Amino acid sequence: MKKPKVEIKAIVPPKSSEFATKNMCSHHALLGEMCMQCRMILDDKFSVKNGYIHKNLRLAKDEISLLREKDFKIMLRQKKLYLVLDLDHTLLNSTRYNDITKGEGHLQGQRDTLPDALKSSLFSLDSICTMTKLRPFVNTFLKEASKLFKMYIYTMGERVYALKMAKLLDPDYTYFKSRVIARGDCNLSDRKGLDVILGKKSATLILDDTQTVWKENKENLILMERYHFFASSCKQFGLNSNSLAELRIDESETEGALATVLKVLQRIHSLFFGLEHEDNLESQDVRLLLKTVRQEVLKGCEVIFSSDIANTFKDEHQRLLEMAEQLGARCSTELDSSVTHVVSINAGTHESYWAMQENKFLVHPGWIEAAKYTWQKQPEENFRVSLSQK
Repeated sequence: MKKPKVEIKAIVPPKSSEFATKNMCSHHALLGEMCMQCRMILDDKFSVKNGYIHKNLRLAKDEISLLREKDFKIMLRQKKLYLVLDLDHTLLNSTRYNDITKGEGHLQGQRDTLPDALKSSLFSLDSICTMTKLRPFVNTFLKEASKLFKMYIYTMGERVYALKMAKLLDPDYTYFKSRVIARGDCNLSDRKGLDVILGKKSATLILDDTQTVWKENKENLILMERYHFFASSCKQFGLNSNSLAELRIDESETEGALATVLKVLQRIHSLFFGLEHEDNLESQDVRLLLKTVRQEVLKGCEVIFSSDIANTFKDEHQRLLEMAEQLGARCSTELDSSVTHVVSINAGTHESYWAMQENKFLVHPGWIEAAKYTWQKQPEENFRVSLSQK
């Protein structure tokens, strides 16, 4: 099936507008630095690069706002929102041929002996010397998410790579069509932003494994647990462990990250289009709904951090504190009866002894991390703290 061509005419006024003088032109669309209407050469500071729609296309910010409003009304009638998806470590994991370890060699040399589930989700792309593994549940995820969202791919990778990955995920161009954004397709080169998305920010959710690239859109972001199938991925993020490929295992299909986050997306969509909001859908905001759903995770928990974390790992303490509060927990600085959980990495601290004496939960920081990624409070007994734990 051939990739559909993008019709630029859909965003360009009819030829009659060419009779307008250059002074009257609104310069709504540019190819490079030239206005497509009056052909004047312009400074690009008032426009946004939209290279994924058409090479060198730039749209005026006012024009993007108009397009967003128009498309948003269409989406509301279809009861759909917008979803921006990262590629690497979120939907899939890739490695260069040269980085495949000896322990992963069975993926190349013994393909016929691989389990069917692995064979159907593992691809060798000789043209870019890359092997790619799709994340378990990704096909079902895309199918179900497409019923509720208009979806975009947005990656910091090069466009050639992005299009090949999109083809693996969406071979019939059903889910993304031309909505594949790569490095060089927008104004930003070192981070991502929703300015290039033709969807209202109040109706857009993001799935990405990296928060720092979304500096201006953190409230739209659902942070994903990274998918490390290959050893090169583990090495890239400083993980001193064998890869899933080396261990010859994989993430759970039914309880993995994509299955979990699909339920979150469905919940937010349901809240957005709830019967009580039918008359004011245009004022709804997914950022507020996401915050509400996230705060339900540890609601009712009152947490205090042990001195071994608060005094020794100050940056980590601040990160965990913010994470706990985002998940709905209250963070205390005093040991009193309202405290439900003491977070520590050593059972020998004063706070840890207090927790054991007062029959409070004593948990490792991983308990908060797990709640963040699973979107539910985890059994405390799975995160016990010992005297020697580091």
